[in-house]
Amino acid sequence: MWEERLKIFDAIVEKCPRFERKGKNMIYTSANGHMFGLLNKAGEIGFRYSKEVQEKYIKEFNSDYYKSYGATMKGYVLIPESMLTDVDKLAKYLNESYEYVMSLDPK
Repeated sequence: MWEERLKIFDAIVEKCPRFERKGKNMIYTSANGHMFGLLNKAGEIGFRYSKEVQEKYIKEFNSDYYKSYGATMKGYVLIPESMLTDVDKLAKYLNESYEYVMSLDPK
């Protein structure tokens, strides 16, 4: 299942030319010194947003906070399995996440 999710994550990132996928074991996207897209070892995908947008999307997606390696990742929304077939829509959400981290102070 992880390999399948990696292909989905890569397909999403391919539609976003302003950044690229990073990592070999821990798969992520980052910009401005901040990570904003994650694929955990369970094959779950999470995108980072402001607190307000995070709460909105958790309700809208009927989802939850994203967890990785047993820890709840602050600011990340779990992308539900039901959304994983719409790569174009997910690319839009990942681009929105990119815009959010670009608005933060660089690390």
